[in-house]
Amino acid sequence: MTRDIFTRECALAARHRALGSALDSEWNGMPIPQNYSTDPYEETTIVRSKAGLFDVSGLRIIDVSGPDSVKVLNHMLTSDVDRLAPGQSAISNIVDENGALVDDVLVYRDGPTTFRLSHGGGRLEEVVDGFFKGRDARWAKDDDVHILSLQGPLALDILNPHAEAELGGLRYFQHLRTRLFGRDVSIARGGYSAERGYEVFCAAADAPFLWDKILEAGAPFGAVPASWACLDIVRVEGALLFFPFDMPEGDVTPWEVNAGWTVDLTKPDFCGKAALVAKKGRERFAQVGLEIDAAEAVEPGARLYKDGREVGVINSTTYSRHLMKSLALAHVEPGLKAVGTQLEARSGAGSFRAHVARTPFYDPMRLRTHPLDERA
Repeated sequence: MTRDIFTRECALAARHRALGSALDSEWNGMPIPQNYSTDPYEETTIVRSKAGLFDVSGLRIIDVSGPDSVKVLNHMLTSDVDRLAPGQSAISNIVDENGALVDDVLVYRDGPTTFRLSHGGGRLEEVVDGFFKGRDARWAKDDDVHILSLQGPLALDILNPHAEAELGGLRYFQHLRTRLFGRDVSIARGGYSAERGYEVFCAAADAPFLWDKILEAGAPFGAVPASWACLDIVRVEGALLFFPFDMPEGDVTPWEVNAGWTVDLTKPDFCGKAALVAKKGRERFAQVGLEIDAAEAVEPGARLYKDGREVGVINSTTYSRHLMKSLALAHVEPGLKAVGTQLEARSGAGSFRAHVARTPFYDPMRLRTHPLDERA
């Protein structure tokens, strides 16, 4: 991949190259460390037992402000952002007039009229202008921000002694502004690993310093840098969807990917609401997890069959050495979504038996991210 593919600078590029990454992959125009010289399965073991530091700066951040910011966001997004208090965040979605997903969004409320939107590979920036026309609100991309994501059961022990704010009381989907190792940051409880984790939002100029200091503080705990190959393993184990790879049909509604909980039909009209009302209960397929009788990952795009008839498609896969299972996230006909349903997966490597499994595959009660003592 040539350098002209990259439209955004990664302040951590030298760190990633020193760890063995070729930086020949990109996401949203930013080079990403798909692999290091270390084994991603060994990185996964450390994330699951200690902590791993990911660079997820490839996410795009949009700042929203102004007196009409709540009105704009509530018309643009499927959830009610006014239910968020400052310091809270939530997963939401943008759909078009037909109810099809345009992008998935993590909304951070920083103040009464100030928000940040974190989004991945969707088309938010292609449509966002239209929602702000005629409103007393504005949006702006923040391509300077970098995001360091420390994930694992020891993440709190590593970060808390070096933050000016107490992080122990920060619950999932809460965030705060503080100083970490003496630098201004915003820290959010969350991540993409199915483990307890914290995402550190910082200026690009501070990213190398904070990367080094977090790893230095984490060394006695066994923490290591973790690649995007590792990130893909842990997120599939946790059954966390990746837009748009887990929505390959192109016109998927939230109902069809188990994201109905992001849709608030009780709030006033929003973009795509009428279509979502009309399509609720008329899903063409269901989002499921599969366990496949294979000794390796089956490639995405493999087709699923029942009694010789094609009934679905596999979207994301991994071989989990932690669970010793070949896993997949897939779409199947709604009548075949019951746990235990037997299917056949046909791929370039052959034909394999598969069955619908309970998700998430790892930590099925999500006790790592949502401990019982934090559940209201």
